[in-house]
Amino acid sequence: MSGEFRTAVGFRLGCVGGRAALNHGGRWVDLAELTGDAGLVDVNVALSRVDTVRRAWLECDRRDDLPVVTGAVSACVPEPRQVFAVGLNYREHAVEAGLPAPVAPMVFTKFPSCITAPGSTVRLSGPKVDWEVELVVVIGAGGRDLKPADAWDAVAALTVGQDVSDREVQLRDTPPQFSLGKSFAGYGPLAPVAVGLDAFADVDDVGLWCSVDGELRQQGRTGDLFFSVPELVASLSAVCELLPGDLIFTGTPAGVGAASGQYLTSGSVLVSGADEIGEFEIGFA
Repeated sequence: MSGEFRTAVGFRLGCVGGRAALNHGGRWVDLAELTGDAGLVDVNVALSRVDTVRRAWLECDRRDDLPVVTGAVSACVPEPRQVFAVGLNYREHAVEAGLPAPVAPMVFTKFPSCITAPGSTVRLSGPKVDWEVELVVVIGAGGRDLKPADAWDAVAALTVGQDVSDREVQLRDTPPQFSLGKSFAGYGPLAPVAVGLDAFADVDDVGLWCSVDGELRQQGRTGDLFFSVPELVASLSAVCELLPGDLIFTGTPAGVGAASGQYLTSGSVLVSGADEIGEFEIGFA
């Protein structure tokens, strides 16, 4: 895993050894042990009770006897029930793709079995596998028929991930197979932490980036989105009930490999990062 994760105002929630944990001061603190609530061992349950997580985060500052947990660090949300993704949602990406601005969010799904941990080595599915760094919305309270003005209340945290894409599978047919081309094993890597919203200076303008083999390939800000996070939450919740732990991959900025005809190869190392969240890396074989 690459990069440093600094403590910010917002909580930093992850999953270690199969248990929900707070990354505080460089240590993983067992959330269920800290609170005395056995139900909070599950990350999705914790996300449904975000006020409790915030209080637990503040408690970490007041205690010296923190219950540290050890074990394998998973994706921050290792078992989401629903994973939504949005295509062509950055203005500069639409320009590089030579496509007109969308009139509504272009939504597909990444099947949950593609989610993988930071530091993983992912097996390439073909010769045209591409990178797409994305800010990922982590649903908390969720709900149906949410209005844009109320959307952030339904969100627990933000994280960063990659919408790894097999372009041959995605685009080989008409209509295209977005969901299948983006759901091979390991094609949904996530950072180790989901970060509470109050860590961000402006939740509507978060910077993100990625590099391939040490070369910066993508850099953008969510202020460039066609459809903001509140608009996406409202649009999705008008159709599907959003549940605690659900993920929304919000789109990728300019700089994908397909734009230049360059793709991931065996041995490639992909580093993804975002403001306040930090960086993580995955490798390919």
